[in-house]
Amino acid sequence: MLKDVLTPEDCAACGFCCSFRRQSLNLTPYFAKETVGQISRLYPGACFKTLPNGAVTIDIDDKYHTDDSSEEALCPFNEVGCILPEDLKPFDCKLWPFRLMKSGDGLALALVPTCPAILKADPEKLKEVAQSVAKEAAEYAKTHPEIVIEYRDDYQIMFSDWA
Repeated sequence: MLKDVLTPEDCAACGFCCSFRRQSLNLTPYFAKETVGQISRLYPGACFKTLPNGAVTIDIDDKYHTDDSSEEALCPFNEVGCILPEDLKPFDCKLWPFRLMKSGDGLALALVPTCPAILKADPEKLKEVAQSVAKEAAEYAKTHPEIVIEYRDDYQIMFSDWA
């Protein structure tokens, strides 16, 4: 999704979306359970963990070298870009810079506030992109409800009209 609003050069120069601070591990991508075995066979060193909500994410706890909560660890599948085949990429990564969030009794597609480059993007273009992927995101959430995270005030809702 990001390629619709930012250039590949912007993303390559940054890579922020593929690194995770210890304090924000809730932003690591959630993997579809049905892909984890295949990914593990392709990349035997890959480590995953299951979260209390049932979501499966990468286990990067051993990638941190200090106790500093702002230290960042790189996604193990990022080697100057993602090495995962497109069909095995987490939906969260495909949906970036958006996240599905609970909004009242429904869903919202919200803009992740941590991407430095996205702040320069045209807000109207971001809303267009959000609207264009909303149906696919809602359908995916029906079979993978664990990807829907709790609403956070620091996220900007870009789409919530699911009717």
